[in-house]
Amino acid sequence: MDLAELRLARTFATELYRAKLQTQYAGRIQRDPLARVGLRPWHRDPYPLYETVRARGPVSPGRFPGTFASATHAVCKDVLRSREWGTSAREQPGRSSGEFDLSLLELNPPDHTRLRRVAAPAFTPRRMASYEPSIEKQVHTYLDSAARQGRFDLQRTLAAPLPIMVISELLGIPDADSDTFMTYGTALGKALDGIGSMRHAHQAFGAKQALEQMFTRLLAEREADPRDDLLTMLAGEKGSGIRPEEMLPLCQLLLVAGFETTVNLIGNAVHQLMRHPEQWRMLADDPSLAPRVVEETLRYDPPVQFTSRVALQDNEIGGHPFRSGEWLITVIGGANRDPEAFARPDEFDITRTDGSDHLAFSAGVHYCVGAPLARLEAEVALRVLAERMPGLRLAGRVPMRTSRVIRGVRRLPLTA
Repeated sequence: MDLAELRLARTFATELYRAKLQTQYAGRIQRDPLARVGLRPWHRDPYPLYETVRARGPVSPGRFPGTFASATHAVCKDVLRSREWGTSAREQPGRSSGEFDLSLLELNPPDHTRLRRVAAPAFTPRRMASYEPSIEKQVHTYLDSAARQGRFDLQRTLAAPLPIMVISELLGIPDADSDTFMTYGTALGKALDGIGSMRHAHQAFGAKQALEQMFTRLLAEREADPRDDLLTMLAGEKGSGIRPEEMLPLCQLLLVAGFETTVNLIGNAVHQLMRHPEQWRMLADDPSLAPRVVEETLRYDPPVQFTSRVALQDNEIGGHPFRSGEWLITVIGGANRDPEAFARPDEFDITRTDGSDHLAFSAGVHYCVGAPLARLEAEVALRVLAERMPGLRLAGRVPMRTSRVIRGVRRLPLTA
């Protein structure tokens, strides 16, 4: 990091650290439920806080002027699907212009549609079917290692390296280092909450810089020597489907989002199965239930807890009038447990039949383009895990991540 970047990082860290202190004040002193989510001890179980938000009505005032929140399923679904609402995350209150570029996630149509059209062919049903054998083979390799260890951390042994390997192969990144990429993903994923310290600022900027350098080199190689991978597809669209300045942010988003969500989906699923042993026994007796486990985890304990939308024009949602430019935080973790949408919402039940309408992958034009791949990886991982280790059980304390937007376990110690 050169001197100019270091100064920028220090300014950025100071700004965001001040925002973090304001969040702590709002959570501990003002008792704002959403500000409390990432604070101890509420980060272990934020769902009662979302109930508090929902109890205040379909729409409730937020901490910043012109911001509101909703944990009501109908409101969140309508907002996420509506073309009267959009996203422009860099203008959201509390965010800094120095943060990680979220590419597709920060664009509205037609730019969003244009970039999504470029990435979408990598996630077609035909391609998903072609990935499954290699994913299953890799899961067996990871579980061979777990069996040799006896007592193992699911996150380090399976949940993290699997999606990192898959998205790296899809993009065409050779010799991907899962530990390094996991470090990058954690730093950048945590940055969605804001920067909490100078150390975190250095980690986030360092990760961003390292990824930019890697993708700059790889894209140049693909332009000279095309291959059968997503980077070659993206390089071929440069100047037509993708503007040059959009290339690196899109590549970074596809990489980090391609594994960060799936890491936590797998970890959260196994964590809930271990906390609900009767559900684990059901899966161990019938591993074909793995897709149901994935859907119930996405509803009950989703990896992404929040997103937000800005009103693109004056409109009304949930009986509340909004002016253009006002923001609504859609509390996905709360909407997915709304009793108006789901029976027995606080029960983890892999046999439920009303769970498919969850919002874990968002909705509308911003519905996650990589959702089919995330589902496939998690389904294969859970099925093979149940087949090979039916006696699986917890082997220690499970620390949770303290981030607000991304929810997941830091470690998941298990023994077979």
